[in-house]
Amino acid sequence: MNDTAPAYGIWSLVLLNSLIFIIFAFSFAKPQSARDWRSFGAFSAFIVALFTEMYGFPLTIYLLSGWLASRFPGVDFLSHDAGHLLEVMFGWKNNPHFGPFHLLSSVFIFGGFILLASAWKILYAAQREHRLATTGLYARMRHPQYVGFVLIMFGFLLQWPTLITLVMFPILVIMYAALAKREEAEMVRQFGDEYRQYAAKTPRFLPKLSQLAISA
Repeated sequence: MNDTAPAYGIWSLVLLNSLIFIIFAFSFAKPQSARDWRSFGAFSAFIVALFTEMYGFPLTIYLLSGWLASRFPGVDFLSHDAGHLLEVMFGWKNNPHFGPFHLLSSVFIFGGFILLASAWKILYAAQREHRLATTGLYARMRHPQYVGFVLIMFGFLLQWPTLITLVMFPILVIMYAALAKREEAEMVRQFGDEYRQYAAKTPRFLPKLSQLAISA
């Protein structure tokens, strides 16, 4: 936490990092329907808000500056390293990029992208053949792509928590749950009892432990 150089107002990094992660997610999610675009747009808004505070304007730091200064004297909260608030608050003194929260966040972020990539291959093949996606990840959960988006956002919250993204996260989780229900209603109209039987044995978001044990 010894880096005292201000690390904000770098809008080129806000734009670059936002584009990298949005395009990366787009390459995996490949939205097609209006519902797909809504879910992807919400995720993109979260990413832009995150990097705006990470490199542009640290709104959370300014709003909490009095409390942070009183609780953690000697920390320059306008340095980039101190923006990793969880590492600061739990007393991590070394490079925050190697701190426990940052490392754990990487697991969630990469895991989320792996879910998106794996789910899209199965879903795309099913859509081309006009059938239900029920194999691979879809045999363990009905909405792996939404789970992937949530894991990525949660990972970023661990890495760089902000007031805006903390507010956005539960709202987006609720939105994804609502989109999942609408998608299921559409699948029932298209596939009828075939989808009802699939839904009866396959969890919506969280795989059953027995399924995880079998796949392991």
